[in-house]
Amino acid sequence: MSRSFQRFREVVEDRHRYAVEWKARGGGRVFGYMCTYVPEEILYAAGILPVRILGGHEPQDVVEPHIHSMYCPFSRDVLGQALKGRYDYLDGVTVGHTCIHIQQAFESWQFHTPASFSYLLYVPACLHSPHARSCFLEEVKIFKDALEEWLGHTIPPEKLERATEVYNRNRRLLHQLYEIRRQDDPPVSGSMAMEATLASMFMDKEEHSRLMEDALREIGRESNGRFPGMRLMLVGGENDDIEFVRLVESLGAAVVIDDLCTGSRYFWQEVVTGADPLAAIADRYIDAPPCPTKELEERRRLEHIAKLFSDYRAQGAILVHQKFCDPHQIDLPAIQAYFQERHIPTLHLEFDMTTPVGQFRTRIEAFLEMVQLEIL
Repeated sequence: MSRSFQRFREVVEDRHRYAVEWKARGGGRVFGYMCTYVPEEILYAAGILPVRILGGHEPQDVVEPHIHSMYCPFSRDVLGQALKGRYDYLDGVTVGHTCIHIQQAFESWQFHTPASFSYLLYVPACLHSPHARSCFLEEVKIFKDALEEWLGHTIPPEKLERATEVYNRNRRLLHQLYEIRRQDDPPVSGSMAMEATLASMFMDKEEHSRLMEDALREIGRESNGRFPGMRLMLVGGENDDIEFVRLVESLGAAVVIDDLCTGSRYFWQEVVTGADPLAAIADRYIDAPPCPTKELEERRRLEHIAKLFSDYRAQGAILVHQKFCDPHQIDLPAIQAYFQERHIPTLHLEFDMTTPVGQFRTRIEAFLEMVQLEIL
């Protein structure tokens, strides 16, 4: 493994240490965010390091009095991390409103481990509404005003423009990494791509971009040294379980593309710069590949997923979702029907806080045998 990818792995595995050390080096503030609908560029423009709040993939014994047991494992896990003090270094916490589970985790977090600044950003529930764009822009303005009041100074337009440039550059580099996975024998595995993407959610974007440039140069000199296997797509929501991807690939498959909020959906859309930098930032989050919580009627996701599947020449799809996640459970039938109509093999897996490796291994092996029969 190259030095750049080794660094990505180190950051992902010890994400809290990175944030604490970054804070100590520059004296800046660190904010945690629970959803990719939070406009990070505004935080970055204010000199704040935004870090994605994720769970620890460990059984939680501290959340029962604070959140419903039938809420998704992700919301319970991130709250458990807060209650155990793992995120005590955060100066602020913010979340884009997507579902009641995440909102409850956020409210319990506020009550039991309050940060100096906390904010629930309203995100329209129907992004294809003609009013969504103007609504979200006003909400983003209110968020910026609240942040400026807390900081004690304004965030000028030139800082927003600079932050947009930094974020767009990073998105382009991650796009380049994903483009390499289109190859017949991709020199970067799905787990490596996931580590690079997750690292971008924890690191200073400029530092991550420098590493990404090194990584892209190093990839050209490397070969993964293995038969790529069957080409698979991962479809779902919050899934940062790298060990699961390694398991899939150890069984004779290559995860060549994903539609995950912890994967491609995080960086797929750039900010289209314009006269009003704040409006341009807000538009990016409206136009990005949508989360199923934001599609009440139309299913733009289907068109996007279908294009990715075709462009990356996938041969099967694994559909993953968190247990008790209603939005993704509602989303699944339409996606499954789309694939079934086109005779594309799919496997549906439901995740909890920890991965049942033995059970998943058996099901994945059977699925890969089925895919092999389909493509013969």
